[in-house]
Amino acid sequence: MVRVGLRALIVAVGIVLVAAGHAGAQGAGQDRRQNKAGAFDYYLLALSWSPSFCADSGDRFPTRAPQPECKGRPFSFTVHGLWPQYEKGFPEFCQIPAPRLDRGIVSSMLDLMPSPRLIFHEWDRHGVCAGQSARGYFEAVRKSRASVKIPTQFIALAAPLTIAPKEIQDAFVTANPGLTANGIAVACGSKRLSEVRICLTKDFHFRDCPESERRACRRDKVEMPPVRGDKVGIVPARGG
Repeated sequence: MVRVGLRALIVAVGIVLVAAGHAGAQGAGQDRRQNKAGAFDYYLLALSWSPSFCADSGDRFPTRAPQPECKGRPFSFTVHGLWPQYEKGFPEFCQIPAPRLDRGIVSSMLDLMPSPRLIFHEWDRHGVCAGQSARGYFEAVRKSRASVKIPTQFIALAAPLTIAPKEIQDAFVTANPGLTANGIAVACGSKRLSEVRICLTKDFHFRDCPESERRACRRDKVEMPPVRGDKVGIVPARGG
């Protein structure tokens, strides 16, 4: 029992050091509220382009079994996460260890976030920083997703598309009244669209966040692999 307790203590200390390293890596100008649960300025909703995630996974690990969202029902944009943000920087790992996440909550989120592992990870790293219960946080994830309309042309993309990041940005701005170019950033990997990040107030209204543009895609064009199948497997929000 002593050995087990010592091992747990070592693991806990290691996690704290990793979290501290993450915070330090964000620079000396980090917000003074760093990692205080519930003390943040706005949310960043990250919507992952699932076909790119699946294509990238296949490129990196061709012999591994497909990820959960890459088999079964087809998906287009899925929720990567809802991240509390400061005007500069962001909190993370605000409670170590994070409160246990009920598997019923995990199951209820699989229509938006198809990977249970992702759901657990997002709760541990970002969710606890929202200052809510797990149920309250994942209700916020669902409300934030419902506040964004996916542009029609991306809902059931049937063929590969090569497109400028600004065209993706403009399509979201057009589809979502109140969203501006300063409130959205398009992210990419080596050649594919990886995700679209949209800034929201704590009550899920669009807001500007110029800070997010620093991490935006700088490529002239990105590839969007097509959605697998005839229908998306994610329940549309606001018509998308």
